[in-house]
Amino acid sequence: MSGLSLVRNREALSLLRGSWPHRVAERHPLVVDALLAAVLFAAAIPREIHEPARPVALGWVLQAGLVLPLAWRRVAPLTTFAVVAALAFTQWQNGVLVPTGDVAVLIALHAVAAHTTLRKLALAFTVAELGVTLAAIRWAPNHETFKAFVLLSGLTTAAAVLGLNQRTRKAYTASLEDRAARAERERDQQAQIIAAEERARIARDVHDIVTHSLSVMIALADGAAYALPTAPDQAADAIDKASTVGRQAIAEMQRVLEVLRSGADDLPARRPQPALQQLDGLIAEVRAAGLPVEIIVEGKAPAMPSGAELTIYRVVQEALTNTRKHTAPGTAARVRIAYDPETVDIEIVDDGTASPPERPHGHGLTGMRERVAVYGGRLEAGPRPSGGWRVHTTLKPAELRSAP
Repeated sequence: MSGLSLVRNREALSLLRGSWPHRVAERHPLVVDALLAAVLFAAAIPREIHEPARPVALGWVLQAGLVLPLAWRRVAPLTTFAVVAALAFTQWQNGVLVPTGDVAVLIALHAVAAHTTLRKLALAFTVAELGVTLAAIRWAPNHETFKAFVLLSGLTTAAAVLGLNQRTRKAYTASLEDRAARAERERDQQAQIIAAEERARIARDVHDIVTHSLSVMIALADGAAYALPTAPDQAADAIDKASTVGRQAIAEMQRVLEVLRSGADDLPARRPQPALQQLDGLIAEVRAAGLPVEIIVEGKAPAMPSGAELTIYRVVQEALTNTRKHTAPGTAARVRIAYDPETVDIEIVDDGTASPPERPHGHGLTGMRERVAVYGGRLEAGPRPSGGWRVHTTLKPAELRSAP
């Protein structure tokens, strides 16, 4: 559910819940209903004093008995209605007319409609209509009996309909609350998934930057130390190249850290992600570190998002870094990237002599597999029959263009 839908749901809930008296009634039903019963009883006192029912004592008892049970009309609606209906029948039997108390029958019927099932409402409505018939026959003049029945039946029906409307509105409000709660949970889960994916991406970037840059810098430093006694110019050149690699690593790490601080949309344009244009620089760094690398590019690169170019760059970078780390001096590598309208084929091989157990099986290969899987590829990494190591994957340009 979108943020706009959430806002609309909250606005609808606010309208349905109404003002603060309605919210108080929902939170403290027994207290509010007890106040209602007390108000109805107090309203009947002046009439009972000036025009008391006969017998007087029974009139007061019936008045209290009809009104006071309404304090439990939402806690036990059917029981409340049964008590009120029984007292109303007692009133009819004894011929004691308590008009204010008779309102209690309508209120109790409304509570049954609003807070119980339709079957219970049908039972209560039948009992109420029976009471209406008896009251019209006993207390209305002969020529007004039918009119009295219609009037009282209309009041009874209105009480039931209003109760049903209240129950419907309450159910609708509950459904909106449930939808809003589920939408918020889904939004939180989606945010957690996005955060986890971003952490994994940053971890892969940090791994690639650190392992490649450090391996190149160590190789250049070792070469400088070896050449210093006999070829100080070459040693100085190696140290200068190590310094350049270190500065580039720092710049990339700063870019990754800026993602953590402010999000990918705020990255400065002066520090772009590595792309296909930077492959030549990567190959030059690896060669400077002492690993002869041949690069073969076949075809023309299709249009693809920057993330896809970064994936190709990182696969080449990680494969050459592993060759540097896990093979003996004198090893050579070859990078082949073949573009055509259907596929982008990437292969990195070397002629190293290290045994398979000494080759990488850690986070580097896992990171490469995760990267290529995003763009429809499957990474293959293992020893070659003729010796050395091979890393290979095939990506699809259509998926490269559609992937995020």
